[in-house]
Amino acid sequence: MVRRIDVTGADGVRLAAWEFADPPKDGGEPEGSSGVLLLHGLMGRSSHWAETARWLSERHRAVALDQRGHGRSEKPADGPFTREAYVADAEAAVEQLGLGPVTLIGHSMGALTAWQLAAKRPDLVRALVVCDMRASALGAASQREWEDWFKAWPVPFATLADVRKWFGEDDPWVERPSPARGEFFAEVMAERSDGWRPVFSRRQMLLSRATWVYEAHWDELSQVQCPTLVVRGLDGELGRAEAQEMVRVLPKGRYAEVVEAGHLVHYDQPEGWRTAIEPFLEETLTPLR
Repeated sequence: MVRRIDVTGADGVRLAAWEFADPPKDGGEPEGSSGVLLLHGLMGRSSHWAETARWLSERHRAVALDQRGHGRSEKPADGPFTREAYVADAEAAVEQLGLGPVTLIGHSMGALTAWQLAAKRPDLVRALVVCDMRASALGAASQREWEDWFKAWPVPFATLADVRKWFGEDDPWVERPSPARGEFFAEVMAERSDGWRPVFSRRQMLLSRATWVYEAHWDELSQVQCPTLVVRGLDGELGRAEAQEMVRVLPKGRYAEVVEAGHLVHYDQPEGWRTAIEPFLEETLTPLR
């Protein structure tokens, strides 16, 4: 089963964390409860980690966090949606949930949050998995492309089938049909009086993105002292050369790639994703007793 645990983030923002396991019979946390915190990417939500969290929970404590502005967490109108706020939220989640020293698994923006937290609080982080996130600056052109892309969304969608078709086939950013991508976006839609709309604010997503796309993040990456696995989808956004340079910069970096996977590696190819990261996790995680 899945249980929701409320967390208080930076500035008092209410965050929803989701534990993918049966609750302890005595009402407390399980013995040896240090475990895994899963951080989704921009526009994502905790449910995108469900398959990963379920197999992790067989031996470890696995919790996924809806980050501010996403999922069931609070979406403060005025933010802040800074890097500092996202990192402080993840730090608060680890401490309030008693997960430390934690293994952080992050996808895209969530991976950046993860390595920034690992650099800030080495005492709190045991190991790190970075999934398809670049350390290089993406630049102003990238942000403008996203602004134009958001404007192109044909919202509201009449049905979830329309959501799946547009994001999986009709979206100009789709090079070839991707049912997994359609399903990914269907999970972040909610039905309103006029149709299906995203559960997040596109304006807030652009604000969040603007806090990291203009700068490179190599310095913080080099400060990560824990074992770190850099994973890329073969057809994802993180190129092999940059991924391997990230591994070189990391004091304890390792590399893995998942074939036939795009940017949504864990959602695209769940079996290949598990094969890529499970050996690393088995080395760094302590099973629950």
